[in-house]
Amino acid sequence: MSGWWDRKVVPHIIRLGCGCQKLAELRQPIVSQASGKVLELGIGAGANLRWYDTARVESLTGIEPSPELRAMATAARRPENPALEVIDAGAEALPFADASFDSVVCTFTLCTVHDHHQAVREARRVLRPGGRLLFCEHGLAHDAGVQRWQRRIDPLWAPVFGGCHITRAVRETIEQVFKIEQWQGGFQPGSPKLAGWMESGVATAI
Repeated sequence: MSGWWDRKVVPHIIRLGCGCQKLAELRQPIVSQASGKVLELGIGAGANLRWYDTARVESLTGIEPSPELRAMATAARRPENPALEVIDAGAEALPFADASFDSVVCTFTLCTVHDHHQAVREARRVLRPGGRLLFCEHGLAHDAGVQRWQRRIDPLWAPVFGGCHITRAVRETIEQVFKIEQWQGGFQPGSPKLAGWMESGVATAI
């Protein structure tokens, strides 16, 4: 049952949920800062494609382990989007040489990867010195009461929503290997607090 759910249902949940207007308003100012050779971690159904500035992006590579989502991302590309290569790979073991990219984009991905700490370390490895991680994520709230409920609900939440974990500390994870230059966080208006704590910003490879 879980295999069928993950293949047939979860990709559409991701496409509709991650592509909604509320999240687009968070994604746009982050994704539009990407420049040079760009890698997107967990490109999903291609929700970010419309926000890339083609005048600044030299190349765009997306990784995505789900074949259903890779197909959606490829179909979502329009002529005004940057040229796109979508690769079957996970964020924890990127198939690229060190210092291959100028920008790494990570939006609503750290919640679903198997090892978010390793994913961030890999992002650092493939970025050139001074390269930037552009992130927009949801995760563990900066509120003790909400955190308690997140930890209670997470074991039930994750299997339903394609392995999405709502208990991962975003800023603390990124700061292990990056210097955060810009950051903002808060609850998304109109979203349940359990899944509505959002963090976004820019971090520099050090």
